[in-house]
Amino acid sequence: MPVKLTAPQASSLLPVRGVKLGYAEAHIRKAQRKDLLVISLAEGSAVSGVFTQNQFCAAPVTLCKSHLAAKQGIRALLVNTGCANAGTGEQGMQAAQQSCVALAGLLNLTAEQILPFSTGVILEPLPVDRVVAGLPDCLSNLKSDNWLNAAEAIMTTDIVAKGYTKQISLGGKTITITGISKGSGMIHPNMATMLGYIATDAVVSQAALDAIIHHAVNKSFNCITVDGDTSTNDSLIMLASQQAGHAQISETSPHFLALRDAMTEVAIELAQAIVRDGEGATKFMTVQIDGGKDEAECRKVAYAIAHSPLIKTAFFASDPNLGRILAAIGYAGVDQLDVNQLKLYLGDVLVAEKGGRASAYREEQGAAIMQEAEILVRVDLARGAASCTIWTCDFSYDYVKINADYRS
Repeated sequence: MPVKLTAPQASSLLPVRGVKLGYAEAHIRKAQRKDLLVISLAEGSAVSGVFTQNQFCAAPVTLCKSHLAAKQGIRALLVNTGCANAGTGEQGMQAAQQSCVALAGLLNLTAEQILPFSTGVILEPLPVDRVVAGLPDCLSNLKSDNWLNAAEAIMTTDIVAKGYTKQISLGGKTITITGISKGSGMIHPNMATMLGYIATDAVVSQAALDAIIHHAVNKSFNCITVDGDTSTNDSLIMLASQQAGHAQISETSPHFLALRDAMTEVAIELAQAIVRDGEGATKFMTVQIDGGKDEAECRKVAYAIAHSPLIKTAFFASDPNLGRILAAIGYAGVDQLDVNQLKLYLGDVLVAEKGGRASAYREEQGAAIMQEAEILVRVDLARGAASCTIWTCDFSYDYVKINADYRS
């Protein structure tokens, strides 16, 4: 079960002016489940996206990049679950394009004003006829308060829907930020299979929105890992509907940092929800690395710990076999690391220092902490002032079962 995570109440996911969402049960892969989503945007909305760095990226990712670059004014997003439309060659590109053309025709737009997204099984053709057939149902229930249904419509192996809302005041106006995400397995930067959509009614320049999304993703979705596999379909979209009625926010505006930080908070909540709902997860682990020469070496150490199957299975078993963490630090690839200077903590308990076990540490202390659902692993490299934080989860029997049965 997810680690201290429940699905949001529909009423808690507040509408964003200028944004409507509609869903359908299109039987993309399974019957009687929401699997198709349309998000419509007010004319003039700013849209920014970041995408997977997997070289085998899916057809809709390629098409999204192309449509954003065309600068025709994005007016709708189209998302399907059940089929990733990845590893599908030219046929996949044609299917993604056909989906955009079909939705554009229904909305009196051009295909370049549609961004397509897919998630699900790789190397299988997209049943584009089912996508097209489901579009009228999506449009028939387009509503501004459909965020929970939208979150459910993009799920794959997720156990719970993921969504979050935050409101702030800027220039005397109330700004709403609402986002949804999906992801449970195949989670690893860059980015970590996930889809995320964060909308605000703030009036924001395109350059400012671009800056916000890059800041937010590096503090959130690029700080999570479940299993070390980078998806072919990862996409994060931020959109600003420009409906809030305040002066436009640029990168130099006095309200820029407040908006950036609020949207980053939403991104962090959605990213952490993915880890809490990691496939088979029973523990939520924060890996904090301090005292590095730079952030890059801190990330090397953090991911060496967070990716280790030996460490993740020990946490599942609540077994304080913490020498595995020292081993991961040692092979992380940090040049000239003085292991006699670093310190390892489990929660607030000092476990290792001076190259070995801390004299005051007792295994009962570690065993008690390992029983908790949320655990902090902290390493002080004692090399400088840089730091980073990564979120991950344990490996359980259920992770293997879920992925062994993924296509059944």
